[in-house]
Amino acid sequence: MGLLGAAVRWAERRALALVAAATAFVLLVVFYYPVATVFADAVLVEGRLSAEPLLEILTSEFYLRDIIWFTAYQAFLSTVAAVALGLPGAWILSRFEFPGRETLRSLTILPFVMPSIMVAIGFVATFGRNGTLNGFLGLLRLPRVNLLYTLPAILVAHAFYNAPLVARVVTSAWESVDASAVETARSLGASPSRAFRDVVLPQLLPAVAVGATLTFIFTFASFPIVLALGGFQLATVEVFIYSQVRNLEYGRAASLAAIETAISLGLTYVYLRYEGRQRGAGQGARPLPRRRLRPPNRSLRELLPRVGVAAYAVVVLAVFLVPVASMVYGSVTGPQGGLTLDNYLFLLERQRTGASFQVRPLPAVRNSLVFGVATLAAALPMGVVVAVLTTRRFRGRKVVDALAMAPLAVSGIVVGLGLLRGLVFGVEAFGTEVQVTGAVAIVAAHAVVAYPFVTRTVAPLLGNLDPRLVESARSLGASRARALLDVELPLVASGVVAGAAFAFAISVGEFDSTVILAEGSASYTMPVAVERYLGRRLGPATAMGCILLLVTSLSFVVIERFGGRYRGGGGL
Repeated sequence: MGLLGAAVRWAERRALALVAAATAFVLLVVFYYPVATVFADAVLVEGRLSAEPLLEILTSEFYLRDIIWFTAYQAFLSTVAAVALGLPGAWILSRFEFPGRETLRSLTILPFVMPSIMVAIGFVATFGRNGTLNGFLGLLRLPRVNLLYTLPAILVAHAFYNAPLVARVVTSAWESVDASAVETARSLGASPSRAFRDVVLPQLLPAVAVGATLTFIFTFASFPIVLALGGFQLATVEVFIYSQVRNLEYGRAASLAAIETAISLGLTYVYLRYEGRQRGAGQGARPLPRRRLRPPNRSLRELLPRVGVAAYAVVVLAVFLVPVASMVYGSVTGPQGGLTLDNYLFLLERQRTGASFQVRPLPAVRNSLVFGVATLAAALPMGVVVAVLTTRRFRGRKVVDALAMAPLAVSGIVVGLGLLRGLVFGVEAFGTEVQVTGAVAIVAAHAVVAYPFVTRTVAPLLGNLDPRLVESARSLGASRARALLDVELPLVASGVVAGAAFAFAISVGEFDSTVILAEGSASYTMPVAVERYLGRRLGPATAMGCILLLVTSLSFVVIERFGGRYRGGGGL
């Protein structure tokens, strides 16, 4: 009994280190090794080191101009569109108080919980040949348009997906500006515009740069949106990698994936350096007061903000809500118009009579929910442990932070390709072949994608706790792990719950890695089912998209309910 008690005490004292070691091992196996496999495929030819695969890409006019350059070009235009749409929202949210402000602010969480394939199906339902836009134009007796498989459709969808991110980052920075600094400038004779230019703007520009950088990273690695709205004729790097995987051209896919990952890692490094410098900035500052919008009067000063808020509300309605409403509307209408439940009945009929190779809806829903719960069980402890490590001061903390957040810069396509080429195909370790397939591989890929969002949700709250609380618990004999469980985590429980909702929602909506790793229709998830239906019939695709919308909306409610306490905090 004495030995058992000593072992328990030893394990408790080192519990945090043991869990951290386990997290590092999991990351090594399901992330770093698969990504290293992709890089190895890019520089190895018949087992020998060679630069030939990379040189083939970098010296080819087709790959450089039609694939890589086009990917960067559309990402740049998408970033400009997202910043142009997000900055007015940041100005309105940070400077004005008005009815509906919290609802508008809630929309800034959309990019983190709305699956990108659902965005794609919403824009297909809006801009397609029989979409709501053409229906509206028909009522006005105007000529129909078809924006599908065009660059503008991709740009608008990317702006929808990323403008809330820009608004969220810039709003946080604007609310961190110290009002006393602005008042001091005004007392020294500066006009309102001069005080804004000299005091406020320098503090906003880095946040704008961060929002733009993250948007560029996300749109550079965008996959489902480009696949659905641009097709293979407007292929980006991600879409072309997917096409090469389908054609079993793994070496070429790996070379493109290695180049894309190197670019994304560089940009993510810039972002993390900025966030590290800004962590804690604005704490203790007195925020600028928001102006309450009064009923309109003859004053132009009072009228212009109201016009600005109303105009932005119209833009939000058109860009953010119309695609979702179009998807819902498309799910309950037939090809000839009129309300019908035929699309949902088709899903039920497919479930009852569909062949084994066809997409059945109920297994897709079940798989999404099971994978989501399993991802939550894996990603939540990983994310919390990394959050604890990155908020402690020790030598090498920045390196740990960068290594742990690397999955933010590596797309799901690359992770899926790495797992496919590594663990799924099998790898020999200590004389034994190790093979991970099916649901385990999919959950591993989802956990890699999801846990950084848990970390970015919990870390700001842990970093803001008073260290004396932990010191008091330690002085009373509590181990480091016991202080974490009994003192710190209960105080940041809202962030942990919101992080759990993030992990579940991200898993349910994950498409990139799933479409690579799914072994036939039996392991399809809801996003994969939406894409498969979309290639054949729009109605059933919108019906499945609505089911996906219902599940992710529940996660949105949880995040909003428990995430409200840390709004404006640093991190994603």
